[in-house]
Amino acid sequence: MPVIESFWLFVAASVLLILTPGQDLYLVMSRSLGQGMRAGVVTAAGISTGLLGHTLLVGLGLGAVIRASDILFLALKLAGAAYLVWLGVGLLRAGTAGLESGAAKHARTGRLFVHGAVTNLLNPKIVVFYIAFLPQFVPVDAASPTASLFVLGATFALLTFVIKAPIGCVAGALSAAFRRRPAVGAWLNRVSGALLIALGVRLLVEDPAR
Repeated sequence: MPVIESFWLFVAASVLLILTPGQDLYLVMSRSLGQGMRAGVVTAAGISTGLLGHTLLVGLGLGAVIRASDILFLALKLAGAAYLVWLGVGLLRAGTAGLESGAAKHARTGRLFVHGAVTNLLNPKIVVFYIAFLPQFVPVDAASPTASLFVLGATFALLTFVIKAPIGCVAGALSAAFRRRPAVGAWLNRVSGALLIALGVRLLVEDPAR
């Protein structure tokens, strides 16, 4: 298959996969619902950056090492689940607290970005997905298969942000009116926190077969 056709087939398949409900999509929506539009967009940016990290791991061959090691895979899985639960508990305890303004707002934005990147990097299923998915679209006669992997991984990360950031905007816009009321804002924080905890538990109990 010509390189151009292969790339556009990759883009089409990636869009469908990114739109499929999963941990990253739920994380963006929960952040937007609980903390507003900015939180969802920043979280989407962090997730996309995490995907670049996975691209680097796969390109350097480290992804295969993680996949082959039951201990490393389990450790990454436990760390990812624990991190999601910790974030969820933090939202449950937040009550009516929302995004601050001024300097504190910028600090919170930085934390949201880091949280998005870390939750993605600590998801071992993404390593497995990248190992199985990306090589299928590397041309057989590629001059540099590693470079092709990097291009595909970076494209997937960019598409992730382009698709999930608007989803965060929509969820944030829908929640903005409700969050003006303290009681509703607290309820949204509780729902978002419960969703993050559920994602952590789901990651923990997922079938280890890969």
